[in-house]
Amino acid sequence: MSDKELETNRHYTEVIAFKVQEDEYCVDIMSVREIRGWTPATRIPHAPSYVRGVINLRGAVLPIIDLGARLGFGLTEPSERNVIIVAQMEGQLFGLLVDAVSDIMTITSDDLQPTPNIGSEEARTFIKNVIAREEQMIRFVDLKQILPQQMAQVA
Repeated sequence: MSDKELETNRHYTEVIAFKVQEDEYCVDIMSVREIRGWTPATRIPHAPSYVRGVINLRGAVLPIIDLGARLGFGLTEPSERNVIIVAQMEGQLFGLLVDAVSDIMTITSDDLQPTPNIGSEEARTFIKNVIAREEQMIRFVDLKQILPQQMAQVA
């Protein structure tokens, strides 16, 4: 197969990379609707601890998920430096509270490595692949798993 044929057969995906507590993560850019600055959220009683509450996004009520807390790192203390990645998964619009957006990258299927089996099935639940780039290890987040089950069922 020629180089040109290999290029034609290779699947390209754009991802948005971001930081959560000094670690790099990414999501498929096709799931992202916008990136906005931190807006204090209105708390919802009895919501899981990683659901920070809801904000008003141009008339729509948008739930905000603290990605660090959802991944088991503890609650983020948000400031004006944090951002909200507004994403959509299976019809459900939601926001991810992250520390900062760091890059937009184009990756190929060759860049995606399976999440290592580290003895915790829960770790593999949220991270569907790992991307090894130079000095970086970027975790590819599975947005379907980030939503609380109740929200995913409503969608």
